[in-house]
Amino acid sequence: MTTSSPRTWLPAYLILALIWGGSFYFIKLGLLSLTPAGVAMSRLFLGLVTMLVISAVTRTPLAPRRLWLPIFIAALMMTSVPWFLFSFGEEHISSAVAGIINGATPLMTLVAILIAFPEEKPTRQRMVGLGIGFAGILVVLGVWQGLGGGTWLGMGACVIAISLYGISFPYVRRHLTGGATASTLPPIALATGLMVMGFLQTIPLVAVTGYAHSPIQSSSVLAMLALGILGSGIAYMLNFRVIRFSDATTASTVTYLTPLVAVIAGAVLLDEHISWNQPVGGLLVVLGAATAQGLLSSRFAGSR
Repeated sequence: MTTSSPRTWLPAYLILALIWGGSFYFIKLGLLSLTPAGVAMSRLFLGLVTMLVISAVTRTPLAPRRLWLPIFIAALMMTSVPWFLFSFGEEHISSAVAGIINGATPLMTLVAILIAFPEEKPTRQRMVGLGIGFAGILVVLGVWQGLGGGTWLGMGACVIAISLYGISFPYVRRHLTGGATASTLPPIALATGLMVMGFLQTIPLVAVTGYAHSPIQSSSVLAMLALGILGSGIAYMLNFRVIRFSDATTASTVTYLTPLVAVIAGAVLLDEHISWNQPVGGLLVVLGAATAQGLLSSRFAGSR
Protein backbone atom coordinates (compact mmCIF):
# COMPACT_ATOMS: atom_id res chain seq x y z
CA MET A 1 0.00 0.00 0.00
CA THR A 2 1.33 3.40 -0.97
CA THR A 3 0.82 6.51 1.07
CA SER A 4 0.28 10.12 0.05
CA SER A 5 2.92 12.81 0.39
CA PRO A 6 3.67 13.63 4.04
CA ARG A 7 2.47 17.16 3.32
CA THR A 8 -1.11 15.82 3.20
CA TRP A 9 -1.04 14.20 6.65
CA LEU A 10 2.03 15.37 8.61
CA PRO A 11 0.49 18.66 9.87
CA ALA A 12 -2.55 16.76 11.19
CA TYR A 13 -0.23 14.16 12.74
CA LEU A 14 1.79 16.78 14.62
CA ILE A 15 -1.29 18.69 15.79
CA LEU A 16 -2.77 15.41 17.03
CA ALA A 17 0.37 14.70 19.05
CA LEU A 18 0.17 18.18 20.60
CA ILE A 19 -3.52 17.77 21.50
CA TRP A 20 -3.20 14.31 23.03
CA GLY A 21 0.12 15.06 24.70
CA GLY A 22 -1.22 18.33 26.09
CA SER A 23 -4.31 16.63 27.53
CA PHE A 24 -2.42 15.72 30.72
CA TYR A 25 -1.63 19.40 31.26
CA PHE A 26 -5.30 20.28 30.77
CA ILE A 27 -6.34 17.57 33.25
CA LYS A 28 -4.05 19.16 35.83
CA LEU A 29 -5.66 22.55 35.28
CA GLY A 30 -9.14 21.05 35.49
CA LEU A 31 -8.31 19.51 38.85
CA LEU A 32 -7.71 22.99 40.30
CA SER A 33 -11.51 23.30 40.60
CA LEU A 34 -13.07 19.97 39.68
CA THR A 35 -13.04 16.48 41.13
CA PRO A 36 -11.64 13.65 38.97
CA ALA A 37 -15.22 12.64 38.15
CA GLY A 38 -16.01 16.27 37.30
CA VAL A 39 -13.08 16.39 34.87
CA ALA A 40 -14.17 13.16 33.18
CA MET A 41 -17.80 14.27 32.92
CA SER A 42 -16.92 17.72 31.57
CA ARG A 43 -14.67 16.47 28.79
CA LEU A 44 -17.21 13.81 27.83
CA PHE A 45 -20.09 16.30 27.71
CA LEU A 46 -18.12 18.77 25.59
CA GLY A 47 -16.83 15.93 23.42
CA LEU A 48 -20.42 14.73 22.98
CA VAL A 49 -21.61 18.17 21.88
CA THR A 50 -18.68 18.41 19.45
CA MET A 51 -19.34 14.97 17.94
CA LEU A 52 -23.07 15.69 17.59
CA VAL A 53 -22.22 18.85 15.64
CA ILE A 54 -19.77 16.93 13.45
CA SER A 55 -22.36 14.18 12.92
CA ALA A 56 -24.95 16.76 11.87
CA VAL A 57 -22.57 18.53 9.47
CA THR A 58 -21.43 15.25 7.89
CA ARG A 59 -24.97 13.78 8.04
CA THR A 60 -23.70 10.73 9.87
CA PRO A 61 -26.50 8.81 11.61
CA LEU A 62 -26.19 7.46 15.13
CA ALA A 63 -25.39 3.80 15.68
CA PRO A 64 -28.30 1.32 15.37
CA ARG A 65 -29.93 0.17 18.61
CA ARG A 66 -28.43 -3.35 18.41
CA LEU A 67 -24.91 -1.90 18.81
CA TRP A 68 -25.51 0.25 21.88
CA LEU A 69 -24.64 -2.52 24.35
CA PRO A 70 -21.14 -3.19 22.88
CA ILE A 71 -20.67 0.58 22.58
CA PHE A 72 -21.62 0.91 26.27
CA ILE A 73 -19.00 -1.70 27.20
CA ALA A 74 -16.40 -0.09 24.94
CA ALA A 75 -17.07 3.32 26.51
CA LEU A 76 -16.33 1.89 29.97
CA MET A 77 -12.87 0.85 28.75
CA MET A 78 -12.09 3.77 26.41
CA THR A 79 -13.61 6.89 27.98
CA SER A 80 -15.41 7.13 31.34
CA VAL A 81 -13.35 4.85 33.59
CA PRO A 82 -9.83 5.51 32.20
CA TRP A 83 -10.45 9.26 31.97
CA PHE A 84 -11.59 9.23 35.59
CA LEU A 85 -8.55 7.15 36.59
CA PHE A 86 -6.09 9.45 34.82
CA SER A 87 -7.68 12.45 36.54
CA PHE A 88 -7.53 10.66 39.89
CA GLY A 89 -3.93 9.65 39.22
CA GLU A 90 -2.88 13.23 38.49
CA GLU A 91 -4.02 14.22 41.97
CA HIS A 92 -0.99 12.24 43.20
CA ILE A 93 1.58 12.37 40.38
CA SER A 94 2.77 14.91 37.83
CA SER A 95 1.18 15.33 34.42
CA ALA A 96 4.52 14.35 32.88
CA VAL A 97 4.59 10.95 34.60
CA ALA A 98 0.94 10.35 33.64
CA GLY A 99 1.80 11.12 30.02
CA ILE A 100 4.78 8.77 30.08
CA ILE A 101 2.67 5.94 31.51
CA ASN A 102 0.10 6.58 28.78
CA GLY A 103 2.88 5.94 26.28
CA ALA A 104 2.80 2.27 27.33
CA THR A 105 -0.72 1.87 25.87
CA PRO A 106 0.55 0.05 22.73
CA LEU A 107 2.24 -2.51 25.01
CA MET A 108 -0.97 -3.12 26.94
CA THR A 109 -2.85 -3.41 23.65
CA LEU A 110 -0.43 -6.06 22.44
CA VAL A 111 -0.77 -8.03 25.68
CA ALA A 112 -4.56 -7.92 25.40
CA ILE A 113 -4.45 -9.01 21.75
CA LEU A 114 -2.20 -11.95 22.59
CA ILE A 115 -4.68 -13.01 25.28
CA ALA A 116 -7.89 -12.32 23.34
CA PHE A 117 -6.66 -13.70 20.02
CA PRO A 118 -4.72 -16.94 20.69
CA GLU A 119 -3.99 -17.35 16.99
CA GLU A 120 -1.58 -14.40 17.25
CA LYS A 121 1.38 -16.24 18.71
CA PRO A 122 3.89 -14.39 20.92
CA THR A 123 6.96 -14.21 18.66
CA ARG A 124 10.45 -13.59 20.01
CA GLN A 125 10.33 -10.01 18.70
CA ARG A 126 7.10 -9.33 20.57
CA MET A 127 8.40 -10.82 23.80
CA VAL A 128 11.63 -8.80 23.56
CA GLY A 129 9.61 -5.64 22.96
CA LEU A 130 7.34 -6.36 25.92
CA GLY A 131 10.39 -6.97 28.11
CA ILE A 132 11.99 -3.67 27.10
CA GLY A 133 8.73 -1.82 27.65
CA PHE A 134 8.19 -3.39 31.08
CA ALA A 135 11.72 -2.40 32.09
CA GLY A 136 10.93 1.12 30.92
CA ILE A 137 7.87 1.29 33.17
CA LEU A 138 9.99 0.20 36.14
CA VAL A 139 12.52 2.93 35.33
CA VAL A 140 9.77 5.55 35.10
CA LEU A 141 8.43 4.42 38.48
CA GLY A 142 11.93 4.58 39.98
CA VAL A 143 11.31 1.38 41.94
CA TRP A 144 14.86 1.40 43.38
CA GLN A 145 14.30 4.60 45.35
CA GLY A 146 10.97 3.80 46.97
CA LEU A 147 7.77 5.78 46.58
CA GLY A 148 5.13 7.15 48.90
CA GLY A 149 1.73 5.55 49.13
CA GLY A 150 0.07 8.43 47.28
CA THR A 151 2.52 8.18 44.41
CA TRP A 152 1.97 4.46 44.07
CA LEU A 153 -1.78 5.09 44.16
CA GLY A 154 -1.58 7.65 41.36
CA MET A 155 0.67 5.52 39.17
CA GLY A 156 -1.48 2.47 39.83
CA ALA A 157 -4.58 4.33 38.67
CA CYS A 158 -2.86 5.33 35.43
CA VAL A 159 -1.61 1.78 34.81
CA ILE A 160 -5.14 0.43 35.29
CA ALA A 161 -6.36 3.07 32.83
CA ILE A 162 -3.98 2.02 30.06
CA SER A 163 -4.77 -1.63 30.80
CA LEU A 164 -8.41 -0.82 30.01
CA TYR A 165 -7.29 0.94 26.84
CA GLY A 166 -5.37 -2.19 25.89
CA ILE A 167 -8.39 -4.45 26.41
CA SER A 168 -10.69 -2.07 24.55
CA PHE A 169 -8.91 -2.30 21.19
CA PRO A 170 -9.36 -6.05 20.64
CA TYR A 171 -12.88 -5.80 22.06
CA VAL A 172 -13.83 -3.04 19.61
CA ARG A 173 -12.20 -4.93 16.75
CA ARG A 174 -14.16 -8.07 17.57
CA HIS A 175 -17.57 -6.51 18.26
CA LEU A 176 -17.69 -3.20 16.39
CA THR A 177 -15.11 -2.79 13.62
CA GLY A 178 -14.00 -6.29 12.58
CA GLY A 179 -14.79 -9.99 12.75
CA ALA A 180 -17.88 -11.97 11.84
CA THR A 181 -20.26 -10.00 14.08
CA ALA A 182 -18.81 -6.60 13.28
CA SER A 183 -20.88 -3.69 12.06
CA THR A 184 -20.26 -1.24 9.26
CA LEU A 185 -20.40 1.54 11.81
CA PRO A 186 -18.76 4.74 10.51
CA PRO A 187 -15.93 6.03 12.73
CA ILE A 188 -17.84 9.26 13.46
CA ALA A 189 -20.88 7.29 14.63
CA LEU A 190 -18.66 5.12 16.84
CA ALA A 191 -16.97 8.17 18.36
CA THR A 192 -20.34 9.81 19.00
CA GLY A 193 -21.67 6.65 20.63
CA LEU A 194 -18.64 6.47 22.90
CA MET A 195 -19.22 10.08 24.01
CA VAL A 196 -22.92 9.42 24.70
CA MET A 197 -22.34 6.30 26.77
CA GLY A 198 -19.25 7.66 28.51
CA PHE A 199 -21.12 10.78 29.61
CA LEU A 200 -24.00 8.72 31.01
CA GLN A 201 -21.52 6.50 32.88
CA THR A 202 -19.92 9.47 34.66
CA ILE A 203 -23.22 10.67 36.13
CA PRO A 204 -23.14 8.12 39.01
CA LEU A 205 -19.47 8.94 39.67
CA VAL A 206 -20.26 12.63 40.01
CA ALA A 207 -23.30 11.84 42.17
CA VAL A 208 -21.05 9.97 44.62
CA THR A 209 -17.84 12.04 44.56
CA GLY A 210 -19.14 15.48 43.57
CA TYR A 211 -18.45 17.70 40.57
CA ALA A 212 -16.26 20.46 42.02
CA HIS A 213 -14.26 20.90 45.21
CA SER A 214 -13.83 24.69 45.00
CA PRO A 215 -15.17 27.68 43.05
CA ILE A 216 -14.66 26.98 39.36
CA GLN A 217 -11.74 28.97 37.92
CA SER A 218 -11.52 30.26 34.35
CA SER A 219 -8.39 28.17 33.78
CA SER A 220 -10.35 25.01 34.58
CA VAL A 221 -13.13 26.02 32.19
CA LEU A 222 -10.65 26.65 29.36
CA ALA A 223 -8.91 23.36 30.12
CA MET A 224 -12.21 21.44 29.88
CA LEU A 225 -13.05 23.15 26.59
CA ALA A 226 -9.67 22.07 25.22
CA LEU A 227 -10.08 18.50 26.50
CA GLY A 228 -13.63 18.15 25.23
CA ILE A 229 -13.63 20.00 21.93
CA LEU A 230 -10.06 19.33 20.83
CA GLY A 231 -9.17 16.07 22.57
CA SER A 232 -12.50 14.29 22.15
CA GLY A 233 -13.80 15.90 18.96
CA ILE A 234 -11.30 17.50 16.61
CA ALA A 235 -8.65 14.89 17.45
CA TYR A 236 -10.84 12.15 15.95
CA MET A 237 -11.06 14.08 12.67
CA LEU A 238 -7.31 14.57 12.59
CA ASN A 239 -6.71 10.89 13.35
CA PHE A 240 -9.04 9.84 10.53
CA ARG A 241 -7.15 12.12 8.13
CA VAL A 242 -3.80 10.63 9.08
CA ILE A 243 -5.14 7.08 8.63
CA ARG A 244 -6.69 7.98 5.27
CA PHE A 245 -3.62 9.61 3.74
CA SER A 246 -0.88 7.51 5.36
CA ASP A 247 -1.77 4.17 6.99
CA ALA A 248 -2.94 2.75 10.29
CA THR A 249 0.60 1.86 11.42
CA THR A 250 1.83 5.41 10.90
CA ALA A 251 -1.23 6.79 12.67
CA SER A 252 -0.59 4.54 15.69
CA THR A 253 2.91 5.96 16.18
CA VAL A 254 1.45 9.28 17.36
CA THR A 255 1.25 7.68 20.82
CA TYR A 256 5.06 7.70 20.86
CA LEU A 257 5.12 11.51 20.68
CA THR A 258 2.51 12.21 23.35
CA PRO A 259 4.83 11.41 26.31
CA LEU A 260 7.37 13.90 24.94
CA VAL A 261 4.71 16.60 24.67
CA ALA A 262 3.43 15.78 28.17
CA VAL A 263 6.92 16.05 29.69
CA ILE A 264 7.67 19.38 27.98
CA ALA A 265 4.26 20.83 28.92
CA GLY A 266 4.63 19.71 32.53
CA ALA A 267 8.12 21.17 32.86
CA VAL A 268 7.48 24.46 31.05
CA LEU A 269 3.86 25.27 31.94
CA LEU A 270 3.52 23.64 35.37
CA ASP A 271 7.13 23.87 36.55
CA GLU A 272 7.10 20.14 37.32
CA HIS A 273 10.37 18.55 38.38
CA ILE A 274 11.56 15.96 35.85
CA SER A 275 13.91 13.28 37.20
CA TRP A 276 16.40 11.64 34.84
CA ASN A 277 14.64 8.27 35.10
CA GLN A 278 11.33 9.57 33.72
CA PRO A 279 12.44 10.51 30.18
CA VAL A 280 14.87 7.57 30.07
CA GLY A 281 12.11 5.18 31.11
CA GLY A 282 9.74 6.80 28.64
CA LEU A 283 12.24 6.23 25.85
CA LEU A 284 12.48 2.55 26.82
CA VAL A 285 8.69 2.27 26.80
CA VAL A 286 8.52 3.73 23.29
CA LEU A 287 11.38 1.53 22.09
CA GLY A 288 9.75 -1.56 23.54
CA ALA A 289 6.37 -0.78 21.98
CA ALA A 290 7.93 -0.08 18.58
CA THR A 291 9.94 -3.33 18.76
CA ALA A 292 6.94 -5.41 19.83
CA GLN A 293 4.79 -4.02 17.01
CA GLY A 294 7.51 -4.63 14.42
CA LEU A 295 7.72 -0.96 13.49
CA LEU A 296 11.50 -0.80 13.70
CA SER A 297 12.10 -3.84 11.51
CA SER A 298 9.51 -2.65 8.98
CA ARG A 299 11.11 0.80 8.83
CA PHE A 300 14.57 -0.70 8.29
CA ALA A 301 13.22 -3.09 5.68
CA GLY A 302 11.54 -0.26 3.83
CA SER A 303 14.77 1.76 3.72
CA ARG A 304 16.81 -0.96 1.99
